[in-house]
Amino acid sequence: MRRFILLLCAVTGLSGCDLFPRGAGLQSEVLASSRTDENELVRDFAVEAVTRENLVTFLHWPQVGASDLGWINRVDQPNNRIIKAGDTINITAWTTEANGGLLTAPGQRNVVLNDNRVSSSGSIFLPYLGDVRVAGMSPERARERIEEGYVETIPSVQIQLSMIEGSQQTVSLVGGVAQPGTFPLPDRDYTLLQLIADGGGVSGALVNPQIRLQRNGRLYGMSADRVLDNPGFNTTLVGGDRVFVEDDQRTFASLGAAGTQAIHPFTSDHVSAIDAMSMIGGLAEDRADAQGILILRRYSVSDVTADRSGPDHPRTIFTIDLTSADGLFSADQFEIQSGDLIYVSESPVTAINSFFGIFAATLSLTN
Repeated sequence: MRRFILLLCAVTGLSGCDLFPRGAGLQSEVLASSRTDENELVRDFAVEAVTRENLVTFLHWPQVGASDLGWINRVDQPNNRIIKAGDTINITAWTTEANGGLLTAPGQRNVVLNDNRVSSSGSIFLPYLGDVRVAGMSPERARERIEEGYVETIPSVQIQLSMIEGSQQTVSLVGGVAQPGTFPLPDRDYTLLQLIADGGGVSGALVNPQIRLQRNGRLYGMSADRVLDNPGFNTTLVGGDRVFVEDDQRTFASLGAAGTQAIHPFTSDHVSAIDAMSMIGGLAEDRADAQGILILRRYSVSDVTADRSGPDHPRTIFTIDLTSADGLFSADQFEIQSGDLIYVSESPVTAINSFFGIFAATLSLTN
């Protein structure tokens, strides 16, 4: 009997010392206040409940970890080709004159004038015509103009013209597709989605693919889903553009009595707390406190305000109660942000069960 009492006291002491093995802390422990030098109970973080009443307030708070790269909307352009400086013009002149002409030797019916590079002034040099301005014209209009120039001396001449775009009329598809490479602009209305399609489409291995567009030294970005959903985001490309597709770089973490403890990528542009709970495998069975879901977030010091237009502390913990209808509906509208930590606290019942488990083992040992 004496041994039993001693063992019972030992078990009770262990429970009071919090030495039971646990995978997470209790909500009360995580949210416990700390003491200042003046022995006043204070917290060095803010606690915000995720409820219907507070959701509107949270919507106006700054986004954390979001890359606001901006975007260039689509501008409709004529779907024809325009000659620009740096392009190469190839010309074949045909004539029906038996004795040839100025361009052909006797017996010849045609002459090839290839590799005429459009100068910075927009002109090409042609025999007997000199400098002919072609920049800003369509290939068909340039052909007509050159033919008009030669007709004055060679009435039967006919001009055939082809154009090869220069480097200023190409765009680069760097990565994130099946076939990256450099693509000439087929016309002035060549769009982002056409380029990606020509590159074989977005790689299926990417998570929530993000499109990045480099133009004139500036980087623009938007998710592929948004571009597909809104035709106005299907940007019209210009020469020199560089495009690449990459994974969504945003992540959040899960710890405690969650289904998984890991780093999770964002699988869509918007991930609600309910979405996140599903992604982390829900709550650990028989361990988690459904009333103690904590979302830890760090704001910039410059985001802190005193009028509720922003957080009142850089370190903020949002609490979610999944046992109430308001908590569930609110969690479905509360957005997870990059860098958030979802901490599922331990249920107090776990410690009680551990105590009784040890107590039963002690009793058995004593017997």
